[in-house]
This record gives sequence, C-alpha cells and structure tokens, in this order.
Amino acid sequence: MSEITYVRGDATAPFGKGPKLIAHVCNDLGGWGKGFVLALSRRWPEPEKAYRAWHRQRAKNDFGLGAVQFVEVGRGLWVANMVGQRGMRTGSKGVPVRYEAIDAALATVADKAEELGASVHMPRIGCGLAGGKWSRVEPLIAGRLGARGIAVTVYDFGD
Repeated sequence: MSEITYVRGDATAPFGKGPKLIAHVCNDLGGWGKGFVLALSRRWPEPEKAYRAWHRQRAKNDFGLGAVQFVEVGRGLWVANMVGQRGMRTGSKGVPVRYEAIDAALATVADKAEELGASVHMPRIGCGLAGGKWSRVEPLIAGRLGARGIAVTVYDFGD
C-alpha cells in the first residue's frame, strides 16, 4: 500500500527520481483547450497532437470513456491521456466527470506504471472543468494505484 503525497507545484514538472507518468483527464469530444491540458501543451506538443489524432481516428481504435493513451514526452517521462469525462459542460445531465471511466483508466495507468517501474503524478484529476469531487476521485486513486504500491503525487498549483 502506498500513500498519496500532496505537494504544491506544477504536475508538468514532476518531482523525484526514476520513470514518471503524468496522468490527467480528457473529454470524449476531442476538445483540448482549457484547464490542465494547456499546461501540458505549453511544455510538449506531443500529448495534444496524439490525443487529437486518437479522437479523429476513433472509428478504428479504442478511443472512448475509460480508455488511456500513453505519450512519451521525454526520457523516462510519459503523459497518460485518460478519457474520463463525457462532454465539456455542466448541464441538464449534470457534470461531465465520469467516475467509472476514471476508475477504468486508472487501472490501465497502474498496469503501465508497473510495467515501466514508474511513479504517477497528476493534478486533482476530474475536479476542475470536469466538475468532479475529490472525495470521490481520491479513493479511486488509492484503490487502483496505492493498493498496488505505486507512488502517487498530487499537485496543487500555485502558492
């Protein structure tokens, strides 16, 4: 069992030694332009480019809620594009976050982290534009990653 470590900082500049996976939540519409993805795109063009191509070619691949795309952005550093929100706006059908999709995606991230011997780094996934509650997301992370002994660091941006 591994604890979740909380730090102030930028999840696109993860702390520590060894291989690292940066996990974040994407929508199922192919939209990339608000929230944490902007920080990713400022640092590396590859995650956005790969996500947009993955969405564009979705008829021929696994793109959809719960799916994950791993994009290598540096030596020993990957970004996990996790499809964990339906649409982009809060409306009559509620908030866009889909906890079951985040849970499924985290299981895939855990497998990849074990394969790579990587720690996992993230903002408070699903709780920004997706409208989720950390009290619902944190237990998913603990269950999928922490229970397997995978080190997780959650970054709160700002001072």
